Amino acid sequence: MAQKFLVITGASRGIGRATAELFLAADYQVINISRRDPHLEGVRHISADLAVIGWAEAVADKLKHWLVAASEIIIIHSAGLLLKDNIETVSSEDLHRVMQVNVIAPAELNQLILPSMAVGSAIIYVGSTLSEKAVANSCSYVTSKHAMVGMMRANCQDLSGKGIHTVCVCPGFTETEMLSDHVGGSQEILADIASGVTFNRLIEPSEMAATLKFAAENPVMNGSIMHANLGQIES
Repeated sequence: MAQKFLVITGASRGIGRATAELFLAADYQVINISRRDPHLEGVRHISADLAVIGWAEAVADKLKHWLVAASEIIIIHSAGLLLKDNIETVSSEDLHRVMQVNVIAPAELNQLILPSMAVGSAIIYVGSTLSEKAVANSCSYVTSKHAMVGMMRANCQDLSGKGIHTVCVCPGFTETEMLSDHVGGSQEILADIASGVTFNRLIEPSEMAATLKFAAENPVMNGSIMHANLGQIES
């Protein structure tokens, strides 16, 4: 029997995990690709390091086999790599690694799954507020998230007439392990970040999951950049 599938990267934690849980509850078959197993009942896990060249070839056979019965496929590119660097310190190795995880791996996954995608399918990118602006000391990350927007826009044009839509959803500061790690676990810094939001709090991963599901299920959003940040206070 034909089924709806979600193929998501990075569902072992944060926004990705919340998204996998939400789609499971909506009767999607969920496949996760990440280094760590999310250990979510009902999720089929493929272990892969998106930073390693050749990861796509290693997972191709299993992924294609699982998707044979798919009537609709949603791809959500949730995995991401965030490093601290700037114009003076960013190394070519780190820039390559961030671009591999945040930009090249999504392109590889798209190419792998696209032949199986029918009308009604979607490709959703998890961008960032930093997809259209920048802050200091996040050079490689900002660069990659801007590139992700370009890829989404190119996909929109390339997929014209195929009935497959694409959206880049750009979360603001979300209460995730990635953000906590980035600030060294400092509650003071997290509180300061929250003070720059009109609701004076961080976004919950479940809120972003609901936003991603909306983007995935509404083709009218095709080609859009959706900012979801609770309203950032402009200085």
